[in-house]
Amino acid sequence: MANSPQARKRARQSENRRKHNASARSMVRTYIKKVTAAIESKDYEQATSAYNNAVPVIDRLADKGIIHANKASRHKSRMNTAIKALKA
Repeated sequence: MANSPQARKRARQSENRRKHNASARSMVRTYIKKVTAAIESKDYEQATSAYNNAVPVIDRLADKGIIHANKASRHKSRMNTAIKALKA
């Protein structure tokens, strides 16, 4: 357990950041699931709309370092490829 005042404060800050980051990661997963569900239902319009809503959120978290930039790119690329396959 943290004994010094500054160590206690750092522990508090770390816990708050952990909760905030976990919430943000959960939010991104929800956006990705909405796109995936639209793709599985073969609804091109809904998939495109969900994708356009998800991309800024994914990019924002990647910029903040909550998720890795390569992971963000991988998700966007795979979703976009699947949506393009729906249109064809």
